[in-house]
Amino acid sequence: MTAFALENCDVFYGKAQALHHVSIDVGRAEVVSLIGRNGAGKSTLLKAAIGLNAVRSGRRLFDDRDVTALKPHELGRLGIAFVPENRRIFPNLTVEENLRIATVMGRTGPWTLERIFGLFPRLEERASQGGDTLSGGEQQMLALGRGLLTNPEVLLLDEPTEGLAPLIVDQLVEAIRVINAEGIAILLVEQNLKVPLKLARRQFVIDNGRVVWSGTTAELQADRARIETLISV
Repeated sequence: MTAFALENCDVFYGKAQALHHVSIDVGRAEVVSLIGRNGAGKSTLLKAAIGLNAVRSGRRLFDDRDVTALKPHELGRLGIAFVPENRRIFPNLTVEENLRIATVMGRTGPWTLERIFGLFPRLEERASQGGDTLSGGEQQMLALGRGLLTNPEVLLLDEPTEGLAPLIVDQLVEAIRVINAEGIAILLVEQNLKVPLKLARRQFVIDNGRVVWSGTTAELQADRARIETLISV
């Protein structure tokens, strides 16, 4: 069964069309990646998925239910969590306060503050520190932990490894594997292939606001030279 999908979606910024008849789907407990160069439409698509960008035509589906008309907070209460590229950490709140904010969503489930600290021990070490004192990797852990504390069924990740050191990237990859093993469907947006090839079963490539390729990871590997051309800057 499909956990989340966009079907033939058009999105506009004013009069300029940003997404053209885009369709993408994520099955239950599946990791799917969306790959593309800068400006291809990746973040626009994720914002359409969570309701921050209006869908002019087409449908947004959650568990095969049409949720196109729902607002972002309503989608969050259904079980869709968005971890944005810029992380949006509250700098004047502590790490623990940043995490506890997510619990106001009111969804119950297996993800608790203690489990987040178990997944990311560094956050527990820095629980009383301000959000603005964290490194980039620690901020990404915090943003991911905050998303998990809403106990989502679908997790939207916008370039979670961008600009991070290889050791931190490896830690985040392992964390995403653990999260997915809990049955959470994940739509992973990245600019390059390295992380998606480790995590995703299926891949979508977006360029100029259109999905220009889709297939399994094995099919992508077989067509890798062309895909590299499509996503290169």
